[in-house]
Amino acid sequence: MRFERLDHYYADFFGNPTTKFGLRPSAITDPHQVRQLTAFFSWSAWAGSTLRPNLDYSYTNNWPPEPLVGNHATADAIVWSVLSLIALLGGIGLLLAAFGRWNFLGWHGREDQRVSFRPPDEVALTPAQRSCGWFFLVMALLFVLQALLGGATQHYRAEIGNFFGFDLARILPFNIARTWHVQLAIFWVSTSFLAAGIFLAPMIAGREPRGQGWLSYGLLAALAIVVFGSLAGEYAGISGWIKRGWSWFGAQGFEYLDLGRFWQILLVIGLVFWVIILFRGLQGRLGAEHIGNMPWLFFFSALSIPAFYAVGLLARTNSHFTITDFWRFWVVHLWVEDFLELFTTIMVAYIFVLLGVVHERVALKVIYLDVLLYSAGGMVGTMHHVYFSGEPSIHMALGAFFSAAEVIPLTFLTLEAWSFLQLGAQQGVNARTQFPHFWAVMFLAAVGFWNFLGAGIFGFLINLPIVSYYEIGTALTANHGHAAMMGVYGMLAVGLAFFCLRYMVPENRWSDRAAKISFWSLNIGLAWMVFATLFPLGVLQLYHSVSVGYFDARSLKFLSNHTNAMLEWLRLPGDALFILGGTLPVLYLCWLGVRYMKEQTGLEPANGVLFTEIVESKRSDT
Repeated sequence: MRFERLDHYYADFFGNPTTKFGLRPSAITDPHQVRQLTAFFSWSAWAGSTLRPNLDYSYTNNWPPEPLVGNHATADAIVWSVLSLIALLGGIGLLLAAFGRWNFLGWHGREDQRVSFRPPDEVALTPAQRSCGWFFLVMALLFVLQALLGGATQHYRAEIGNFFGFDLARILPFNIARTWHVQLAIFWVSTSFLAAGIFLAPMIAGREPRGQGWLSYGLLAALAIVVFGSLAGEYAGISGWIKRGWSWFGAQGFEYLDLGRFWQILLVIGLVFWVIILFRGLQGRLGAEHIGNMPWLFFFSALSIPAFYAVGLLARTNSHFTITDFWRFWVVHLWVEDFLELFTTIMVAYIFVLLGVVHERVALKVIYLDVLLYSAGGMVGTMHHVYFSGEPSIHMALGAFFSAAEVIPLTFLTLEAWSFLQLGAQQGVNARTQFPHFWAVMFLAAVGFWNFLGAGIFGFLINLPIVSYYEIGTALTANHGHAAMMGVYGMLAVGLAFFCLRYMVPENRWSDRAAKISFWSLNIGLAWMVFATLFPLGVLQLYHSVSVGYFDARSLKFLSNHTNAMLEWLRLPGDALFILGGTLPVLYLCWLGVRYMKEQTGLEPANGVLFTEIVESKRSDT
């Protein structure tokens, strides 16, 4: 009888011919689909309230908190939260002690030498490097679209049934806007990373094989097919237009893996093709290098990107939820937070080596140290995502302890960020020619700041089991997601684009002013989103969850009350600044890279370096 009442309730809720909940009218009307949905909700409630055999907690470790069914925080959640705090304090203490004891940690420039940077106009471009201009233009267009969708998604939270007098949900329902917003974040950042890898390969190898440019254009075309095909499929799937094969060509419904399985496979193939392009470009250099040196590390880190994204294929719509969610988080955590981080660390190291401001042996030490620190916390720290999805309680212990360890390398990267700025300032004084990558380095420094704040502080806050128990799925999760995803990978993607574009756009066409406006607008806009809305709203939700109840803290009634609505509206200036002042200058500079692409082309771009000479500084004794 209770099941039938629930079935009727959900049939009325999802079949309502209105957009007042942000969904398209009559979102689900098929009685069989409504019954399946009700069955899934009922099974979830059973798993969350039924004790495991011979244990005193449920299959979901007593989540969600609900006194009506006897769900309270477990001893594991409390004890391991305390122990993870101790691990964090001890780990950071050891890190700072190491910095004080050994001065080889962190980046070091050629402090006693003078660098003469090659003017960007003197650096010839290879055919593959020229193709990167179109990659970056596509990246910028996707970035603008993703930011606009983020603004629309945010407006739903401030005013559900109205978009400045227009019923947006009839054309762009909330679930489609949010799906596209998350999916495009991955697409535009990945596009920048792919282009940066292709651009750096001939600089590392000193030469480019013939035909590399055509392969790059082929990859760009394949990428466009996957991006726009998957977006169209998600719209059609969520709108109910695809009756059969919806999980293959529509939307699978897994966050960060929303795209249909067909598009997911194509994306894996495209990433493998990108690795083949890099291998062709690096092959001559790899044969002359030891397998532990930087060219091989660059290639291996690139190879890990398609390898660990492919793990997401193990998440299937017809599998058990616990198994599916486990493999999904391998992509969310290991692919996004670990192996992309490793690849970017190596790319940043190579950029500084190519610019002549860091010795290769020093960069190699930093890379290996980062690998050890990431692996120590990041691999096992994946378990903090599955505290309450049906895994044994040992996952809570491992996830809590090693998630705390993840903050340690983020602290290390923050200290590196200061080194970036110091190197740039020092070389700017000592160099015989102007340093051409000031704003690219500023974006790299911003990565260090947001890494520590967004991924470190905000991430650790919600990774504590006892906090996660009450806040998971609230604005504190979105707060961490925005600060970490945009603050780290977004800023890095723009910084890499600006580095490469400086060699594509002639000096008389390049605009440092546009880069400056974009830098400050993106960073101030993101900080506004975080501190004006997401963080305070998340704290209010957490407090309400603990004092009143988790269900009530996530209810539409609470989320749309006067205080929360005011906080949502406060985000508008930050969003406007981010979109207008941040994304549009990026689009403008990327358009310059295509419109005014330098004509000179060769298969030997810069002979492996971007500086012409290094001269020992003369010091006078006084």
